[in-house]
Amino acid sequence: MMFRGLAIAAALGASSLAVASAGTDADQNILRIPLHKRSNHEMVAQYLKKERDFLLSKLDGAVETSESTGLPVVAGAVQRRTAAALRGGDGDDDDGGKDENVIIKDYANAQYYGTVHIGEPEQEFTVIWDTGSSDLWIPRKGCQNCGYCLPFTENTSVCKDKYDSTQSTDFEEDGSDFAIQYGSGSVTGFFSKDTVTLAQDIAVKSQKFAEVNDALGMGIGYVMGKFDGILGLAFDSIAIGGSTVFGSAIEQGLVKDPMFAFFLGDEGDGELTLGGYDKSKFSGELAWVGLQKATYWQGKLDGAVMGGFS
Repeated sequence: MMFRGLAIAAALGASSLAVASAGTDADQNILRIPLHKRSNHEMVAQYLKKERDFLLSKLDGAVETSESTGLPVVAGAVQRRTAAALRGGDGDDDDGGKDENVIIKDYANAQYYGTVHIGEPEQEFTVIWDTGSSDLWIPRKGCQNCGYCLPFTENTSVCKDKYDSTQSTDFEEDGSDFAIQYGSGSVTGFFSKDTVTLAQDIAVKSQKFAEVNDALGMGIGYVMGKFDGILGLAFDSIAIGGSTVFGSAIEQGLVKDPMFAFFLGDEGDGELTLGGYDKSKFSGELAWVGLQKATYWQGKLDGAVMGGFS
């Protein structure tokens, strides 16, 4: 399987489009996956509340009462050390406000997510469709540090959906080790095989994916994130499991053309198109840019201009 290029729309307006393609147009039979984006206000408000509650639960004896509000607050020095530890720092940063801003910045504008189904009968999961990695992983039943399913967190993103292999008639045991390191942390587990269904009915048979049994390395970012796992859309060459879900869909002849396209909404729902791209989502002509190599969606940048600077 070989992708040949990356396309960028010439005139996108308020939204953006990126297309990975083999160079042919799609027709009305292309399949679409709705994408949803959390508003920044919702993300910030939920994060601040959950972070405060989490810290208070872990810092016994390090809580003070605010003279102005009468509410509990974490003692200043301990608050700064804990915030630094949550993001992997050494605890010596004196700028407590900046600690929060770094965590919000990493997730608030990057949480574009959609659904994928695994198994027969299908089990539904919410995933980040990630063009910077190639593997699919989902927390397994019994996973440690994979969200918190408590009475007050049920039906929220804090309580992650988990894969149960015993409930799928298409499950195939693999057992080889899985471990991956992202910029935001690491997860570990093992590989299995099952039917992975994309969009409405793109059923990829015997797809290798990872059952994660420990997501501690992802930290509070994963707990707060509105996703269960990650589905990589980069190339087979960097897939730990050796194959990608979309690559397998192409090899099994399940999509019209070997291309996918993102339409990212502005504080609203977007769309991932598999097997083509939707011409109604942009105006102008696409400019096809060659890739440097079949690993990441990486092209050569000749230059950049911003105002009077270049």
